Amino acid sequence: MSNEGQLIIERDGRIGRVIFSNPDKRNAMSLAMWQALPRAVQELDEDDSVRVVVLEGAGDKAFVAGADISQFEQVRLDPQARRAYDDTVDAGYAAAVRCRKPVLAKIRGFCVGGGLGIAASCDLRICADDARFRMPAGRLGLGYNLEGVKRFVDLIGPQSTCDLFFSARMIDAAEALRMGFVSRVVPADRLEAEVTDWARLVADNAPLTLRAVKTSIHALLSQPVAGNTAPVDEAIERCFTSEDYREGVRAFLEKRGPQFKGR
Repeated sequence: MSNEGQLIIERDGRIGRVIFSNPDKRNAMSLAMWQALPRAVQELDEDDSVRVVVLEGAGDKAFVAGADISQFEQVRLDPQARRAYDDTVDAGYAAAVRCRKPVLAKIRGFCVGGGLGIAASCDLRICADDARFRMPAGRLGLGYNLEGVKRFVDLIGPQSTCDLFFSARMIDAAEALRMGFVSRVVPADRLEAEVTDWARLVADNAPLTLRAVKTSIHALLSQPVAGNTAPVDEAIERCFTSEDYREGVRAFLEKRGPQFKGR
């Protein structure tokens, strides 16, 4: 196995699975994994034998514990490299959105940062009662783009989005259910059976009907953002060129609390 992790594609009858596998880092997403995600989902989307797609993490410790922050100093500090990296991540998030088939996130253990973003891009999320969720952008000093924030606002509303992003706190499965981030919480030892049962129900239904419903839902949610986005773009750029961003990444890698200075 590559030390950068990998994506594993499996087929179980009419259920297609994309498995995030980077066990040494709780399935954190390396650049190679982000690059592979759109291709993996597209492969299942184009396979007529597959009716529903499930995204899940390998093992029982994590769905995806964020992006691989150990790569940030190489791939996300130089402006040109950061833009290329961000485009790759955005394409990864868009994979589930663009998939014509229903996409379900099966969540066990940690679902953090980039993993939270991947889960938010899916059509539904079912989690085990041991799942834990966090958006730690504020502890790293990075800027989260407008489309990504809108995805959370559309899903859980502005108040819960503010809570997740402003506090950067960890929440449990029960609170994720109350927020509306997940549709169902099940005992960990029942997660696989519950997800498989639900996916088989979906797979028995008319594919064109499901595609039409998904298309309609996304059309309703994808209304363009009104007004000038330049102030938002400028605010995000200031995050990535700041001393605080460098401090946030270094503090994470050095396993200490960041000392932010607002510059």
